[in-house]
Amino acid sequence: MSQSLSHQDLSHQDRFARLTELLAERQDLWRPLPFQHRRPPWGEAWPGLEAALLKLSDAATTRLQDAPFRESPLDEWLPVAELARLVELPELAGDVVELPSSWAAHVGGRKWSQIEAFLPRVGASPGERLVEWCAGKGHMARALSRRLDAEVTALEWQPALCREGQRLAERQGASVRMAEQDVLAPGAGRWLSSDTRVAALHACGDLHGRLIELSTEHGNAMTLAPCCYQRTAEAHYRPLSRQGRERLAASGLSLTREDLAMAVQETVTAPRHVRRQREQAGGWRLGFDLLQREVRGVDAYLPVPSLAYGRLPGSFEAFCRWAAERKGLVLPAGLDWPAFEAAGHRRRAEVTRLELVRHLFRRPLEVWLVLDRTLRLEEAGFSVELGTFCERELTPRNLLLRASPPSRPLD
Repeated sequence: MSQSLSHQDLSHQDRFARLTELLAERQDLWRPLPFQHRRPPWGEAWPGLEAALLKLSDAATTRLQDAPFRESPLDEWLPVAELARLVELPELAGDVVELPSSWAAHVGGRKWSQIEAFLPRVGASPGERLVEWCAGKGHMARALSRRLDAEVTALEWQPALCREGQRLAERQGASVRMAEQDVLAPGAGRWLSSDTRVAALHACGDLHGRLIELSTEHGNAMTLAPCCYQRTAEAHYRPLSRQGRERLAASGLSLTREDLAMAVQETVTAPRHVRRQREQAGGWRLGFDLLQREVRGVDAYLPVPSLAYGRLPGSFEAFCRWAAERKGLVLPAGLDWPAFEAAGHRRRAEVTRLELVRHLFRRPLEVWLVLDRTLRLEEAGFSVELGTFCERELTPRNLLLRASPPSRPLD
């Protein structure tokens, strides 16, 4: 494949094939979790890479976390430019019309901004029955109904959310029917037909996988922004598309839920106090990891349960005692708590730099997963557009599939 091709020249199949090759060839780099290892398992196989990462300044590290493909020192070892090209996707066109600010009532600010970006790209046609998949309180359904002056059915499995969503729709005069429906349950396909368009903004894992499979059966159109690929019942990923299964088998690449989680680990920059809390929690966890290795006499990572930032104990020592209790570990007296805490923060700085390798493959894995969904639909005869619906600063989960069945090709 010529590396001079732009993203417009690449077919979905070609892009998918090359991403499969690169993910498989470099899996020894992006699969290991740096915080679990004293030294990266790939260190000897990639001479100089670890040292280059560890000498990065804080400013350079922060910049590469935000923009892993721009001016990357990793291009001496890895195909940075090619990966950047393979994940470059067009912004999908939409009839962008500013929505009234009053419609944002009862919706979080960032969520409303995502709805504003998503709605103009739904691509609904006159006469289509409109369904929102995994609707929550039906925030998007209400906006879609009011914008198109059409009835929308919003599917949600939690009765309390259905009741609240129906109350909000009636208060705002939106023609929305909240329907209690577990989309994974038998019978969910009864809401779909050849004259239906389904809109799904950030439907997770098996929930959007179920939508894709039902759509191939019922022939409905869809506009889908997928999310949280790791939220699946399967321990190992089974591609949706035939091409995906064939290429994965041929490449020797096997993806676990933990691998899939990497695709959605990029987050929008958090407020400063939240970043400080994350840094403190990370340093404490790594300090405890160093401590538990010494106490147990076993140089191996010991998983510790998650704890919300707001519930962190008030000191490093208190955190370690909490973690030790959870793991049935007896801590000896006389531990040098300040020394272990300082070592943990030094270790956090190292891990942050070593994780830049994984950051480089995070978007490629996400694009690969969405291409697998695209190819599944294309194999069923659908016409599919794949692109973005907003800037990553609004949400890193900005990939969008817009698909029409064989009987209704895309305009």
